[in-house]
Amino acid sequence: MPNLKRFGVSIEENLLKKFDQSNESIYDNRSEAIRDLIRNKIIEEEKLKNDLDVVGTITLVYDHHKTGLSDKMIQVQHDYHCLFKSNLHLHLNSDYCLEVIIVEGLHSKLKKVSSKLIALKGIKHGKLTVTKIGR
Repeated sequence: MPNLKRFGVSIEENLLKKFDQSNESIYDNRSEAIRDLIRNKIIEEEKLKNDLDVVGTITLVYDHHKTGLSDKMIQVQHDYHCLFKSNLHLHLNSDYCLEVIIVEGLHSKLKKVSSKLIALKGIKHGKLTVTKIGR
């Protein structure tokens, strides 16, 4: 890693213990876990400040018995077809389905289209998750 900089952090013992426990099977060391937290924070702030090109998923859980819901979901995807890349559909049980939609485009547009989908009557839960493209 180029230009590593060491620094100290003061943290409550109980908080550090919880942090270490939550990351013990994920990271080889505490430094990499902290680097990931910093990277995620920077990406989140950049997405809010700038209208970046991002890639991500829209995850929807919905009642497939809701009349017309599937047609409305498909219509939104057709209206914004350039943002939608792929879909995964899973039948969770006799009443609910999971739709995971891969999206790419400007963050503002993805927030707008995901909000339209999540607001449809019959959607029980929805979430847009994105990360920036490239460096």
